[in-house]
Amino acid sequence: MNHRENRFSKVRGLIFDLDGTLIDSKLDLALSVNAMLDHMGCAQQVHETIFGFVGNGAEKLVRRSLGDGATEEDAKRGLAYFLSYYRSHMLDNTTLYPGVVEALNRFRQLEYSMAVFTNKPVHFSRAIIDGLNLSRYFISVYGGNSFERKKPDPMGIEVLLREMQASGDEAMMVGDSQVDIQTARNAGIFACGVTYGFDPVGLRADPPDVMVDNLVELPAQLGKN
Repeated sequence: MNHRENRFSKVRGLIFDLDGTLIDSKLDLALSVNAMLDHMGCAQQVHETIFGFVGNGAEKLVRRSLGDGATEEDAKRGLAYFLSYYRSHMLDNTTLYPGVVEALNRFRQLEYSMAVFTNKPVHFSRAIIDGLNLSRYFISVYGGNSFERKKPDPMGIEVLLREMQASGDEAMMVGDSQVDIQTARNAGIFACGVTYGFDPVGLRADPPDVMVDNLVELPAQLGKN
């Protein structure tokens, strides 16, 4: 058994980010942001700019999209419209990334405990997971409003470790952003980065323990063939 397999040999709990990790939701998020900006009488943003605002929850996404000149009242009105619009359109174009179902099936065969922890509002997260037929894989789904503090605070991970009855060296956070890696570090668990998500630059700035180009590669990285 090589060094990498020894290092991750105790891992039996996987905690997945959602946007940019399991689901490609970029287009629906960008279209919803631009619908909000249009409603607010603001100039729309190019999609690539909006993609860079994703990862810290809906409120920050809206605030960043509105820009520094927005008032607190603007941010509240913008958030309310964004959430209403996104609720109706969150599955228009959102799809699973290649390899997600195959990887989840493999981990279920291997009897890993799996959960989702995202900064997206929890009711949207659960609706998307249910709509894409993923609910059966996860013991829990938590969002940005599930706890007092969002990622990268470790509060949500600590709850999931108790639910999984796992210690820090028995769990791994799988995500696409620097926020996910920082969350794992703050909670004292391993971190896996996916290269295809929203924040590849952040992953280079804060390298995870392991990187994969497709989730189907992860079982082998954990020593499971």
